[in-house]
Parts: sequence; structure tokens; C-alpha cells
Amino acid sequence: MVPEDWGGSTIFVPVSAKTGQGIDELLEMILLVADVKELKANPNRNVRGLVIEAKLDKGKGPVATILVQKGTLHVGDNITVGSCYGKVRAMMDEKGRKIEAATPSTPVEILGLNDVPNAGEIVISTTTDKEARHFAETFIAQNKVKLLDNTKMQLTLDGLYSQIQAGNVKELNLIIKADVQGSVEAVKQSLMKLSNEEVVVKVIHSGVGAINESDVSLASASNAIIIGFNVRPDVMAKSVADREKVDIKLYSIIYQAIADVEAAMKGMLEPVYEEKVIGHGEIRALFKASGIGVIAGSYVKSGSFTRGCKIRIFRGEEKIYEGELASLKRMKDDVKEVKEGFECGMVFEKFNDVAVEDTIEGYIMVEVPR
Repeated sequence: MVPEDWGGSTIFVPVSAKTGQGIDELLEMILLVADVKELKANPNRNVRGLVIEAKLDKGKGPVATILVQKGTLHVGDNITVGSCYGKVRAMMDEKGRKIEAATPSTPVEILGLNDVPNAGEIVISTTTDKEARHFAETFIAQNKVKLLDNTKMQLTLDGLYSQIQAGNVKELNLIIKADVQGSVEAVKQSLMKLSNEEVVVKVIHSGVGAINESDVSLASASNAIIIGFNVRPDVMAKSVADREKVDIKLYSIIYQAIADVEAAMKGMLEPVYEEKVIGHGEIRALFKASGIGVIAGSYVKSGSFTRGCKIRIFRGEEKIYEGELASLKRMKDDVKEVKEGFECGMVFEKFNDVAVEDTIEGYIMVEVPR
């Protein structure tokens, strides 16, 4: 917008809410623009307005402050406001006085809605209560669809690992665009070779030329990632991709593309865990405690034992227990770790049938890098 002082057509008024400077001039200019442009509101039509604020009053119920923009709102009118509806039971002006009608540009507090609306929602008057309820139900249904669209999973190479951990994806859909057909085939074949038993790489579309709007639309519909090799998205494609949250990855070196997809796929694979033995010990004394069970007084012969680690107990060569270490104490205090050469008290998850000279093996599960 260009101000009038600079030869434009927009009126600028410096104002300060703190000092009050310019408020009167602002009001005058608003009236002037309304006169010049013949801006008028029709008071003899169905009401349309906006919710400025809303709250739940303990005594009055849902209270909405609305600004009437068109039409005239009367006490007793049926209205719908977003997902809320009702009949205007009472109206108050800015000074808290009850009024019977509100004309355009009038701010009023209204009572009678079935729920508290959101600020900014549109107020519409209807002829019947049934019509108001129908408007509200339609609004709720449309909001559900919008919410589903907004929460629809959109795949990105960066966020792929977390989505795989949630169990959402076992298939990586790709769209490949390159500057020449030879590059298309080279990239396509290289990436498809990354498929394995757990994750399948599927190239759902490939072609020569810039990434266009139809590529982005296809990626959005099929939850795919776009790989561009020596090409860029056009303006429309970039705009749609931003709106639809489609991931576009651009490369000029084929090995970088392969490395990125391979890294993402490693995140997609089910993690493999292996046992890592962290300590060995021996039970040397037993103590009984009410509410706890048997506490095994143990000596750590090698390594260490940590709180929450997994335990195996052997009697001779026979394994008599495998489970969790429920409690680890040293000198009656709970500790996180007891190292080699120290004594400790151990309580085993739902197992008390231990004996002196039983041997203990502690281990944890470690994820194996793929």
C-alpha cells in the first residue's frame, strides 16, 4: 500500500493507543473513506457478523461478544456461529445495558448459544432453529475432513525414521525427474537396487524435465518423495509443494541421492538388538523384607550391574530365572550402578526362589547399527 503523501491512494494516520494521538483523525478518515466509496451496510437483511471474543460464564453460560456487520440482530433470533448454534436470549451493549436490537457496526454481548465459539468465527442468523443446527453440523463435518487432511502423513526423508518407528511405512514411494533420459534410468535403477526384504523402494513415476505441478500432486496423493537430478521445480510446483508439504530433494551428484535414500531406509528398517553382558555376580546372603520379598546380598565379580538391566540367575549350570532387576541397593540406598568389587542388594521381578552361591549375569539389549 502506498500512502497519499507518496502519491498513493491509501490514507495513513499515525496513532498511539498509549497517548491517544491520532484516534480522532483515524475515526474522521474512516468516515471520509466510507462516504467517498459509499460504503453502506443493509440493516434489513439476515444478520452477518464476527465473534470478537467468547467465554464461559458460570452464571450466564456461553457468552459471545460479536460485531454485527450486516443486518439487524434481535433478541429471539436463531443464529449459528461455526460449530455452535442457539437463540439470542439477551443482548448487552458495551456498557452492560440490555438492548433489544443491534444494527450494523454495533458490538454486543449475546447469551443463548449451546457452546463457546472461537474468536473470528462468522455469525449468521437463520429463520428456524432446525436450520441453525444444520449449519453447525455441516461446519463440524467439514472441520473433521479438514483435520484429517491436515494430519495426513506426509513423507520426508528427514522425518522418515520417526514415521517408520511408529510403524506407518514399509514402502518408500519415489518420483524421479532428471534433465536427460539416461540420468532418469541411472537414478531409477540405482535407487531400486536399495530395496530389501523389509523395505521396498518403488518408483511410481519418472520423466525428463523440470518438476511440475502434476508431479507434486501425484506425490501428495501417493505419499511419495520427489527426487530431482539436475532439474528444479517450477514456480507453481514449488508453491503446491509448500502447501501440500511434499518433500522435494534436488541433487547434481547421483551418489548423494543414493546415500540419502539409503540413510533414510536404514531408519526404515526394523531395529536389530543384541545382548551385551555387563556384569557377573554371586549371591552370598539372603534377607527377607516385608512388602518387598527376598533381597539377595550379592558380590559383583566382574563388570557392573545397573538399575533396570536384565538378569539371568544360574544354579550350577541350570538357568533358574530370566527377567528384570526390580531394585538395586547399596547400604540401604537405591543406586543406579554397582561396579566390580562391591557388594549390593538385589530384588528380582516376581522371583524370590534364590539361594546362596547362585550366580547372576546382568545384560542389556543394544541396537545393532545397520
